Amino acid sequence: MPMINVIEPGLQTTVQDLGRPMHQINGFPASGAMDQQALQVGNLLVGNSPYAAALEFSLTGPTLRFMATTFIALTGAEFHAQLNDQPVKGYRCLQVHTGDVLKIGPAVKGRIGYLAVAGGLHLPLVLDSRSTTLRLKLGGLNGRALLSGDRLPIEAKPTLVSYYHRHAPLPELPDLKQPVKIRVLKGPQWDKFAEKDQQRFLSGTYTVTNQSDRMGYRLKGDVMETKQESMLSSATVMGGIQAPANGEPIVLMADRQTTGGYPLLAVVATADLAKLVQCRPKQRIEFELIELDTAQELLRQQQAALKELHRRIKKARYQMPYGITREASQRIQRLFKE
Repeated sequence: MPMINVIEPGLQTTVQDLGRPMHQINGFPASGAMDQQALQVGNLLVGNSPYAAALEFSLTGPTLRFMATTFIALTGAEFHAQLNDQPVKGYRCLQVHTGDVLKIGPAVKGRIGYLAVAGGLHLPLVLDSRSTTLRLKLGGLNGRALLSGDRLPIEAKPTLVSYYHRHAPLPELPDLKQPVKIRVLKGPQWDKFAEKDQQRFLSGTYTVTNQSDRMGYRLKGDVMETKQESMLSSATVMGGIQAPANGEPIVLMADRQTTGGYPLLAVVATADLAKLVQCRPKQRIEFELIELDTAQELLRQQQAALKELHRRIKKARYQMPYGITREASQRIQRLFKE
């Protein structure tokens, strides 16, 4: 089977898909992509199912050699990426050939990036997912982050319809120079916090710390002073904002535990999860409280944008230029470029 050879692994590069949420009831973390919007866009651009597995990396991407002709897309954060030493942009479909080297390099803006490959990464399913959960050594490639010398099985994909139309708008990524606004809903224990703590949370500015990972983003800022009574463990959700004993909030992420005993002050609106995930250390955050119907409408708009991208790509197969559909025409095109 054709392979991707890993020359340099980048920083915490793992295989991720949409995770295993149906197995949280069995005590397994949902895991999966931190920025699920970016993963789904990448899969759309290369003609995959939304559930196909891709590579996820943080702050520094891998260097890879492709051992077959196929199609790829970079999404998520903005990276300084080069294909055969030539700069390439994210959020568009790119064709690669046998021997081509993709060097993704450091992030210019944002934090988490994705590399989607046509046909997905052909690794075994574990509990209905190919996602890697590092602390359990579960899924992905032997349950771990990539290492130099690893080989990832893929499909050879010499053709792809609508190739020239497979691009998407770049997302708005957080800027370290100014605070990013994150919309939240009241958590189940919101009313157990004193009003002054509620106001402190909504009017203050928090900073993402270096102690942030796939389990949770720790925030530095105004401390919650309300002393919480001990409570029974309850189910956790991605984007849940816990207030532990030290009063400094933790935003739960993809590899969070399935249950937790800290009170949930608030929950990040699903439509803003991608924006929060892309916050790197030292990024300042401000929270804005919204109602459930507003959060639902924001999510509908986000899902509608994905559906519109899928519709546009599907329709483009009948629009010129038609795209890369014949291997002979590809070879002629490369000769003219040379």
